[in-house]
Amino acid sequence: MLAYLVRRDDRLILFDTGVGAVDPETEAHYRPQRRALESALAAAGVTLADVSLVVNCHLHFDHCGGNPLLGGKPILVQAVELAAARRGGYTIDQLIDFPGATYEEIDGEVEVWPGVRIIPTPGHTEGHQSLVVRQSDGTVVLAGQAHDFASHFASDHLAHHAARQGLEQPLPTYQPWLERLSDFDPQRVLFAHDCSVWEPPHRNG
Repeated sequence: MLAYLVRRDDRLILFDTGVGAVDPETEAHYRPQRRALESALAAAGVTLADVSLVVNCHLHFDHCGGNPLLGGKPILVQAVELAAARRGGYTIDQLIDFPGATYEEIDGEVEVWPGVRIIPTPGHTEGHQSLVVRQSDGTVVLAGQAHDFASHFASDHLAHHAARQGLEQPLPTYQPWLERLSDFDPQRVLFAHDCSVWEPPHRNG
C-alpha cells in the first residue's frame, strides 16, 4: 500500500495513511507487513505535525489506517464515502470516528489548493477519489485504487483514446471519469497497490 506526500510551499497533503490495525482473522488473511507512518514520514524529512491535511482515496482500512495519528488535521472525503463507512461492515470502525477526527465532506470535484484538485473516480467504492497535482514537469495523478494495477489503467486509457479517435465499435468499455482525467493531460499516474507508474506513450514526430 503506497501513500504519497504532496508539497505546496510550506504545506503538505498526505494522500492515504497506510494499513490500520485489524482483527486477527483479517490480519491472517492479508498478512500485511507494516511500516510505521512516523518512520515513513521521517524518511521523507517530515513529521506528523508537518502534515497540513489528509486526503484518503477511500476509507477501507488499508488506506486510512494512519488517520487516528493525525487527529485534528482536516480529512477531505467524499460525503458518500464517509456515509458508507459509518453504516458499518465497511471498514474498521475505530479508524473512522476516532478522537480528534475532523472530516471535511465534499461532493464531487474540488480544488484543494491552486494546482491541486480532487476528482471523483468511483468504481472500487462509490466515493473513491483521486488527486490531480499540476507540476512544472507535467501533471501527476494519484489514482489510489481507482485501478488495482497500472496495466489496467493503461487498458482503459487506450479504450478511451480509441473512442475519442472515433474508431468503429465495438470497443472495450472504460471508466467514464477517464474523460475528466484526460482533460489534465497527465504525464504520470501513480497507484496505491502497484509500484508501476503509468506514463503516456511517446509519440514520434
